[in-house]
Amino acid sequence: MAWNDNKNQNPWSNNNQSPPELDEVIKDFKNKFNAAFGGGSSSNSSGTTNAGKSVRGSAKYLIVLAILIWLLSGIYIIDPAERGVVLRFGAFQEITSQGPHWHLPYPIEQLYKVNVERVRATEIGFRNSQNSNYGGRISSESLMLTKDENMVDVSLAVQYKIVDAKAYLFNVLMPELTLSHVVQSVIRQVVGDNTMDFVLTTGREQVAQEVKSHSQALLNEYQTGLIITAVTMQDAQPPIQVKDAFDDVVKAREDQQRYINEANAYANDILPKSRGASQRIMAEAQAYRSQVISKSEGESDRFSQILSEYLKAPEVTRERLYRETLEEVLSTTNKVVIDGSANSLMYLPIDQLINSSRSATSSAPGQSNYQPTGSQSSGGTSILRSREIR
Repeated sequence: MAWNDNKNQNPWSNNNQSPPELDEVIKDFKNKFNAAFGGGSSSNSSGTTNAGKSVRGSAKYLIVLAILIWLLSGIYIIDPAERGVVLRFGAFQEITSQGPHWHLPYPIEQLYKVNVERVRATEIGFRNSQNSNYGGRISSESLMLTKDENMVDVSLAVQYKIVDAKAYLFNVLMPELTLSHVVQSVIRQVVGDNTMDFVLTTGREQVAQEVKSHSQALLNEYQTGLIITAVTMQDAQPPIQVKDAFDDVVKAREDQQRYINEANAYANDILPKSRGASQRIMAEAQAYRSQVISKSEGESDRFSQILSEYLKAPEVTRERLYRETLEEVLSTTNKVVIDGSANSLMYLPIDQLINSSRSATSSAPGQSNYQPTGSQSSGGTSILRSREIR
């Protein structure tokens, strides 16, 4: 049979059945949908029985689909920095770590995700806000009384992390507020146990460490699930009302320390010089002592030698000692001794004679190089004997 012989027959159909039209498919879906949710049907009264069967089948499919979607909604993924806390009917069930997990969806089970790796921070005594008075300070938190009954203005920055997600969620109602109150209480206790100068100057690091250790002990006792990683003292100063007077005190203390340093520098400079001078004087004294002792020993030996010679020839030795003593005495006088046995005496230049004798004495001690040039008579030569005695 040719293609054009039977125009009403589809060559791809079987048993002369044609596929449903698109409009019919859409219409049938609408009827099923309306029947499933209580709507009317566009079919005629003769198809009521078939429509009821279709409604029951569609409701089953929708219920299965809803249950499937509800079960799939229980799939969740935990990041590496997070911990998942699962509750079943409000009671703690388990803690899950990183990776994909599944739990019974709400309202049977609930999931809370807690980031346990993020470092959180809180401020004590100040806030990072431009609207706060006195440079962001909170006077009710920062003003504290010290051991010596002085007021100080202290601000702290506290960094902490969550180590126990279950304790963080269920043991304390507001863990961050609890942490703030604990640190405020501890810092007041630590500041109250120390003096103002210690808190403001050398004791800042120690105060911060004590606040950290004592606060962590209280947080562990309260089972908050928090751990303090760092406590930093941002600032410590006197109250604004007495800040000027305190600055004057600090300046005076710095001047005192500067004067002490200058005095120590002067002492370090003068003491070595004094020690050197004392050593020099001691050395000179030792040299003088040695000189005096040596001279005394020499005089003693000389006296012993003279004594031995005196015992051998007393008259000669006595005359010799007399002459030497006379020379020593007359060496400081301007005396000229002349031999009086000369026949004639001419004019002598006494001043030149004295000066010549002194120059000769200085050039050759103990000897005279002066010889008169003109004392001569017809009967012979009169020799002038001159000597300056030392």
